[in-house]
Order: sequence, then structure tokens, then C-alpha cells
Amino acid sequence: MRLWRRLLLALLTGSLSASALAGNVLNRTFHSAALGRNWAYTVYLPDGYSALTSADNPRYPVLYLLHGNNGNANDWITQGHLQTTADALIKRKEITPVVIVMPQGGTDWYVDRKEPIETAFFEDLLPEIETHYAVSTERSGRAIGGVSMGGFGALRYALSHPAYFCGALLLSPAIYANEPPLDSSARRVGVFGEPQFDPRIWHALNYPALWTRYMSKPYRLPIFVASGDDDLAIQAEASVLYTHLRQAGNPASLRIIDGAHTWEVWSTLLPGALRYTLGCLKPPLRD
Repeated sequence: MRLWRRLLLALLTGSLSASALAGNVLNRTFHSAALGRNWAYTVYLPDGYSALTSADNPRYPVLYLLHGNNGNANDWITQGHLQTTADALIKRKEITPVVIVMPQGGTDWYVDRKEPIETAFFEDLLPEIETHYAVSTERSGRAIGGVSMGGFGALRYALSHPAYFCGALLLSPAIYANEPPLDSSARRVGVFGEPQFDPRIWHALNYPALWTRYMSKPYRLPIFVASGDDDLAIQAEASVLYTHLRQAGNPASLRIIDGAHTWEVWSTLLPGALRYTLGCLKPPLRD
């Protein structure tokens, strides 16, 4: 009996230890003035997070992650295994403890077309997070990332607002430098022309239109770009973007792995993406 008690105690202690090392995931909603409605987001808080800031409680760096077309903020958790991945990387000290914010993006492509979601991101979501969570308000404490449609949005935000972020990660970004292929959701969602897709709107909002202005600024964001090799159009575009970044002297990393346009690919890429991108973040800051 004593042996069984020792084994039971060990199991319970192990379970408690594992739980104590886990981050917390919350679903929250706030009112966005720009959108004129409530806006939902999911937030990951690392183990040991405290909402109080003082000499003993740090302000955490923050990563904003944008989901794909018609997806859900919780896809990062349920399909991308973000929580367990971040917990493990933090435990092994491969990334700094970080708050991760995942807003609901619907099919808006993160641009001010169907509704002013890009304006809402910068004018409403960032202040909401920086007011209610102990996160950094400095460029050195913020990063941006996204998958598919979210990669389009993340690259757009990185290039148009480089003073806000120190790094970016793009997983299978839907960033077609010319026009999106005929099967792309960009042609059907009513963002880039309604009722028909308008190439002029697409080109006005896509990253090449932001390139010259970004390159004229003093900031350079390290950008992690990745895709599955069966995702033919997107892996080609990822390689083109990577080449342009490197030729311009902008830090970048490219990963092409086996697979298609799926969360199996993105969850596999996520650890490397987090390690590379969050390398720009300063550790938790103390007031």
C-alpha cells in the first residue's frame, strides 16, 4: 500500500506540476468604436502571468496572430496547437514568456473594405490589449503574424506600420504579387470588388503597393515566411517574397516543408516560426 501511495502521490505531483507550467487561454469580447460592434478575440497568457505591473511584476511582450479566411481565432488553439507549443517553448527557454492575441477576422482580409477592421486593429484592439493586460506598448515588445488570409493581413500591417512591430511570421500567406488564382477565396469574399473581383483594388491593397514606402523607413522587420510544398501557388509566392526581402537587405527566413494548405503544415511550422519571430522581442519588462 505504501508503494501505491508513493506512486499516486508522484502522479498527482506530476499532474500538478504540468498544470502549473501551462499557460491560460481566454475568450474575450470588447466594443470596437471603429466597427460599431462588439469584437471577439482569444488571448493566451503564459504561465506566471500577472495583470498587476510593479517592480516585481513584468510587462510582457505581445504577439498578434491573424487567422485564415472564414476561420476562427480559436483555430490557432484547436488546430494549430498554439497553447501546448508556446508552453513547451517557454518552458525550454526557447522563447520569452509572451502574451498572444488572436482576433476574430471573419472574411474581411484585415483591410478597410467590408468594414474598417484595419483601423479597428490599430485604434481599438491594440489599446484594448495594452489597457487590460500587462503587455508592452513599445515596438520592441510587439510582433505580428498570420496564416493564409491572416498572412496577407500580417504582412500588410508589418509593411504599413513598421514602427509598431519588431518582427513578423507568415504561414502560407495569401499574398499573390500579381492576381490571386481563380480558386482563391480573395476572388469570392466581396472584399476586393463586389459583385466581381476587381484587380485594381487587389493591387492597391496588396504588399507590393506598400514596398517602396516601407523601404524608405528606418525600420526593418525580420520576417519568417513558410509554406507546404504542395501549396504550389503560395509556396512560389512565399519564395518570391523571401527573395525580394533578402535582396533588399531585410532579414528573413524561408521554410518549405511537405504538405498542403492545412493546419497540419502550419502547426508543424509554428515552433520554428515562433522561435525566429519572437527573437526580436525583449524579455518581460519591469516598470
